[in-house]
Amino acid sequence: MVLDAVELLEQRFAEELTGVQFAVEDVPPALNVYDADVLEDGDVPIARLLPGHPGTDGAPPRIVLYRRPLELRAVDREDLADLVKDVIVEQVANLLGLDPEDVDPE
Repeated sequence: MVLDAVELLEQRFAEELTGVQFAVEDVPPALNVYDADVLEDGDVPIARLLPGHPGTDGAPPRIVLYRRPLELRAVDREDLADLVKDVIVEQVANLLGLDPEDVDPE
């Protein structure tokens, strides 16, 4: 689902998304406080944007989705696919400094 959503966005933002890593982890790390880079639903993180560090040996930007919290919010597989796409659009918009509607007008 993540690859499908990313593939659609890469068609429009190929240059901007070059080098961006997309990952899925089962659950978010146990932290007492989450920074603004974390997308939450209620108090549970569902994704995180790690903007990376510019430069040749800096870490690339990375968008991490948390599988279990996303699965728990979806009523079925189709709903999960829509949710994954929405979360990726939101995180890509944050990374690029755009409005989510400009990233995916659907």
